[in-house]
Amino acid sequence: MSSDNLLELFTSEFVKLEKLVNEINPTNQLPANQIVEVYYQITNISSMISVIKPQFDQNLDDSSCAKILNAEKFISEIFDLTIHPKIMKNIANSISNITRNLQSLDSEQKSKETIENEAKLYEKLREIMSTKEFVKQYDSGLSND
Repeated sequence: MSSDNLLELFTSEFVKLEKLVNEINPTNQLPANQIVEVYYQITNISSMISVIKPQFDQNLDDSSCAKILNAEKFISEIFDLTIHPKIMKNIANSISNITRNLQSLDSEQKSKETIENEAKLYEKLREIMSTKEFVKQYDSGLSND
């Protein structure tokens, strides 16, 4: 892939990332697929930067360098310092709320509807806890940098 094509791909992927991050409302409960998609895109852009950045010294123009530096700044200052902690808090709150709801269910004389609701809550809890583990991997990568 030529460096021009790689830069075009990088630019379009970064636009996707900005769109995904701008769609996040961390005060609302975030669906697991939205969280995973954002972290996937962050990882994708970070990987692309590590491939493109060594070409700085060789043949990247000022505009290309500015795009890469802008993406790095976006990830480190906007996502890592602001959005990521809010997502972690959102996940923790969701787990806490579901756990509290499960604990408040009457364990005696369960109707079919109560059992089905409880199963849905357990499934949601499993999904969120799995997402939390995925996000923690990103978090541990931050602490290793």
